[in-house]
Amino acid sequence: MRVVVIGKEFSEYNREVEDFMRDFEARTGVEVERINPETKEGETFCRARDVVQYPTVIVETEEGKILGEYRGTPLPGIDEVFSYLK
Repeated sequence: MRVVVIGKEFSEYNREVEDFMRDFEARTGVEVERINPETKEGETFCRARDVVQYPTVIVETEEGKILGEYRGTPLPGIDEVFSYLK
């Protein structure tokens, strides 16, 4: 499973995203992947998952099945996201 945060790097919510990623990784040991929706790969990822609001946190299986999705701010709690990984 993987945790992905989709968000623009230079945005008003960037600090909140960076703090979430750092704290999530420190508490759980699970790496959070960040995707910029303004890149070709990011645009493809967002289109396939119908992501139009940023930031968005997605928990999905390696096959791409979405288990949990959180759109906008405030970002979800670490325990809430981590519960999908147990």
